[in-house]
Amino acid sequence: MAQDVLCEVHNCHYWEEGNLCSAEQIYVVSHKGSQASNEQETDCKTFEKAH
Repeated sequence: MAQDVLCEVHNCHYWEEGNLCSAEQIYVVSHKGSQASNEQETDCKTFEKAH
């Protein structure tokens, strides 16, 4: 699991100094259903398609 989750959305409730996210959980979605081909199809900049 990731130790540090970064967030650039300063007006989010979970945003903290240093662009850190303080949320207990992270929810990542795909705009194409349950699978995505690239990061543009998700709301996750660190998305990498599984092999």
